[in-house]
Amino acid sequence: MKKILDWTKYMNAARKVVQEGCVLLENKNNVLPFAKGTKLAVFGRIQNNYYKSGTGSGGMVNVNHVYGIPEGLKSSGRVVLDSELEQIYADWEKENPFVIGEGWGAEPWSQKEMSVSKELAQKMALKNDAAVVIIGRNAGEDKDNSETEGSWFLTEEEKTMLKNVRAAFKEVCVVLNTANIIDMNFIKELNLDCVLLTWQGGMVGGLGIADILTGKASPSGKLTGTIARNISDYPSSKNFGDEIENVYEEDIYVGYRYFESTAKDKVLYPFGYGLSYTDFSIEEKDFNLDFGSDIPRIGITVNVKNTGNSFGKETVQIYVKQPQGKLGKPALVLADFKKTSLLKKGKSEKVSFDFSLSRVRSFDDTGATGNIDCFVLEKGKYEFFAGNNVENIFKIGEVLLDETIVTEKVSEALKPVKSFERLKSCGAKDDGPVIFEKEKIKAVSPYQNAHRQEELKKLEDFFKDESIDKESLSIAQSLSDEDLACIIRGEGMGSPKVTPGTAGAFGGVSDSLKAKGIPCACCTDGPSGIRLDSGAQAFSLPNGTLEACTFNPELVEKLYRFTALEMVFNKIDVLLGPGINIMRHPLNGRNFEYFSEDPYLTGVFTSAIIRGLKTQGVTGSLKHFCCNNQETGRRTSNTTLSTRALREIYLVPYEMAVKNGASVIMTSYGSVNGMWTAGSFDLNTLILRKDWGFKGIVMTDWWAVANDEGKEPEKANTAQLMRAQNDLYMVVPEAIANTFGDNTEKALKENTVSRLEVIRSAYNIINFVKHSNAQKRADGKEVEVKIKHRPPMPMDKSAGKIVYYDLCDGLTIPVDNVNTTRGSTFGFGLSSRDQKKYRMTITCETVGNEVAQINTSLSWNGVVIHTFGFTGERNGREVSEQIEFERAFPRFLILSLFFSQTGLKLKEIKFTTVQ
Repeated sequence: MKKILDWTKYMNAARKVVQEGCVLLENKNNVLPFAKGTKLAVFGRIQNNYYKSGTGSGGMVNVNHVYGIPEGLKSSGRVVLDSELEQIYADWEKENPFVIGEGWGAEPWSQKEMSVSKELAQKMALKNDAAVVIIGRNAGEDKDNSETEGSWFLTEEEKTMLKNVRAAFKEVCVVLNTANIIDMNFIKELNLDCVLLTWQGGMVGGLGIADILTGKASPSGKLTGTIARNISDYPSSKNFGDEIENVYEEDIYVGYRYFESTAKDKVLYPFGYGLSYTDFSIEEKDFNLDFGSDIPRIGITVNVKNTGNSFGKETVQIYVKQPQGKLGKPALVLADFKKTSLLKKGKSEKVSFDFSLSRVRSFDDTGATGNIDCFVLEKGKYEFFAGNNVENIFKIGEVLLDETIVTEKVSEALKPVKSFERLKSCGAKDDGPVIFEKEKIKAVSPYQNAHRQEELKKLEDFFKDESIDKESLSIAQSLSDEDLACIIRGEGMGSPKVTPGTAGAFGGVSDSLKAKGIPCACCTDGPSGIRLDSGAQAFSLPNGTLEACTFNPELVEKLYRFTALEMVFNKIDVLLGPGINIMRHPLNGRNFEYFSEDPYLTGVFTSAIIRGLKTQGVTGSLKHFCCNNQETGRRTSNTTLSTRALREIYLVPYEMAVKNGASVIMTSYGSVNGMWTAGSFDLNTLILRKDWGFKGIVMTDWWAVANDEGKEPEKANTAQLMRAQNDLYMVVPEAIANTFGDNTEKALKENTVSRLEVIRSAYNIINFVKHSNAQKRADGKEVEVKIKHRPPMPMDKSAGKIVYYDLCDGLTIPVDNVNTTRGSTFGFGLSSRDQKKYRMTITCETVGNEVAQINTSLSWNGVVIHTFGFTGERNGREVSEQIEFERAFPRFLILSLFFSQTGLKLKEIKFTTVQ
C-alpha cells in the first residue's frame, strides 16, 4: 500500500494551528490588523532568529527552513518592511551572533538585544506607518526559568527599546515569541496598545503570525493558563524548585481554581482570555437536564453572533460552580468548551454541549463525605455559566442534588507518607472570595509492598483475561530468563536496529528474541516533531501550549494525522510525546511542551493528538507520568501531595487519554509520595491498569532510577520495575549485554520478583509490537509513504543510511566527496565497546581570504558540543582542529558536522586514544 504525505498541506495545517493559537492580549485603538500597504519598521533581534520551539528533547528537530516573522510579512504582499532597519540589524548581528550554547540545556533563555536609541526610533517613525517589536524567550529541558531579567523579566535594553519605539510611533505592536509566559506588567507600565502572544509556532510560525498581523486571519487563541501580576501570586510559588522535596500545599487550587476563588485582584489576564478583531455576543438558547441515569446529564445550547465588523471565531466556555459541601471546592471549574466555525459579520451559530455532571466530580481522600477513596458529587446546588473566559460569564442554569452521589470507587493508592498541611476551602460569604483554612493531611505507613503482595495472589487472573492475545502470551511464556531480562531493556540512543538517530529500540532487541518472531519497534522524541540525530529532516510542530490555545482539538488532531504519516515514512512507531503535565507554576522550564493549568483541557488535547496519530497505526507516549512540574531536581526531588490533588488534577489527562485509546505511557524521573515513579506499583498497576483498564506498555524516561520501598533509587533496579509493571527500562547501550548490570535475572533466581511478573511485562511488550507497524515491516507488508512538495535538504540522501564504524585507536572516517557547502551536514555512527577516551582530529583545506570565518559545529546525538573555528588565513593549505572528548563513548553514537559557511574541503577525520 502506498500513501502520500503532502508537505504543503502539512505546512498549511500547522499554519492554521499557529493562526488560531496566537493570543491577542491588547489591541487598543485597533492597531491590528495592519492595513494593506502599511509601511512597517520591525525592531528586535529575534526577527532574524525566530524561536520555533524550546530546547531539549522537546525541540531537537532538524528542519530545512524556519519561517521567521519578517519573512512571513514579506510573503504576505500586504505590508512593506523598512529595508534600512533590516540591514542595521543584519550588520549588528555580524558582531553579535546568536548564542546557541554548547551542550545539553546550554542555550540562554534570551539573547543580547541591539540598542535602539531615541534617534533611531524617531528616524524610522518618520518614514514608516507603524512598528512591530519582537521580544523573544526560550525555555527547555533540565533548566527552569528564573525570576530574573532576560528570563521572567524584560532586560533593561528591551525596556529601552520599547520605550523609545513607543514614544516615536503612534502605532506599535509587540509580538511575544516566547516559550512560556513572562512578566506582563510592562504592558501597562509602558502604556502599550497592542500585544500579541504568539508562543513558538514551529517551522511555519512566522507565516501564521504574519497572517494575524496582516488580517488574513483573525486571532482566536485563548489563554490556557492564568497570567498573574507577580510570581509570588501563584499559590505554588513557595513550594516550587526545591531539589529534594516539594509539597503541593495548594492542593487542587491550581491556576484559575485558586485565583477565581480568592485572588481575582491579582490577575492580569484570566484563564480563557483572548481578543479578536471582531466582537461576539453569547446568549442562552436552551438548558435541559436528563435524569435518565443515576448521574444527571447536562444539555446546554447557546447562540453566538458576530456583532463586530470583521470575521472571526469565538470559543464558548462552560464553567460550573459546585456546592462547597464537606470537601470544599474551587469557585469555578471548566466543564466544557467549543469553538465556532468562522463567522462573518452579522452571522450566528448555535453551539451545543452535552455532558455528564460527573465531569466535575470531587475526590474524597479523607472520608469527609463517608466515602473515602471515592469520586463523589456532593449534594447541593450546581450552577452553570457560559462565556468566553473565566471572568466573563453569565449564569445559564442550575441543578440541585438532594443526596451525595458516589460516581466511582477506586483503589486506595499512592497516599502521602509524610504529613503536611494543604489548602481547604471553607466556603464564601455573600458570593465573596473563598475563605481558606489549612487542613492537616496525616501520613500513612509505607504500603506499596503490601499492595503488591495482595495483587500477586490474583496475578494468574491476568493471563486468563478474555482479551489476552494468545500468540503473544505463548511467546512470552516461552522466553528464558535471559530473554526475559533482555526484552525489558530498550536500546539506545542511536541503536542501529532501527531508524538512524532515533531515541530507542524495543521488542526484538536480540537475535534470540527476533528469532521468536518479535519485531523491533522504534521510538523517538518528541512533542515538537520528530527528532532524528542522524541529521535527517523532519517537520517542526508548534509547541504544546500554542496548540492548546487554539481551543480547537479537531484542528490539532488533523495536524497530527500528517505527523502520523511522517512517522510511518521514517519507520517510527512511537513518538515520545505529548507532554501532558500540568502548568503548576509559570517558571517550569518545560511548560512550553504542556497544554494547560486545567486538567480537562489538557486531557482533551492529549486525546486529540493520540487519535490523530492512530490513524496511521502509530501512537504517542504520554509523559511524564506523573507530577513532572519542574525541571530543577527532576531526578532527585520527591513530590508530596494529596490523593485528591492527584486524582482531580495531575492524573486526569492521563486517565482521559487512556480511556480514549492511549497505549504507551512514560513515567517521570522523580518520586511521588515516597516512590520513584518508575517503580511505583500503586501508580503503574493499581491506578493505571486496575482503575483505568490500561492494556498497553509503560516505559521509563531515559536512564531513570527506581527504588524498593523505603530504599534509595538505583538505575539497575529493573526488578522493581517488573514488580510495578513498568515494562521497559529505557535505555541501555546494548540490550543483550546488560551494560548497566541490572538485577532482573538475579531477582528471578532469588525469587524476589515473580517470574509471572516478568512474563506479564514481556507479554505487554510483545503484544504491543506484534500489533504495531513494526510487525508489518518485519512481514514485508509495510505501508510505503512518499513525501511530495518537500524542499530538499543536504542530509536527505545520506541520513537514512548512516554508516557505523568500530571505534578504535587510529580510526579514520572516509570523507571523499562529502558536501561541505553552507548548510550541509555530514553524519556518521560509531560503535564502541571500550571505556577509553578519544581525541578527534578534523583536517580541512580552507578556501577564502584571510579574514574568512568558517565555523563548523560538532553534534553528539543531536546536541552541539563543540565548534571548530577555521579561518581563511591559510588559504589553500591544510589545517587541523581537534577535540578531546571528556567522557567515554556510549555503545552507539552518531556524530555530525554542520558547515555554517562554504569554504572548507574535508580531508580527514581521525580518532586516537587519549593516554
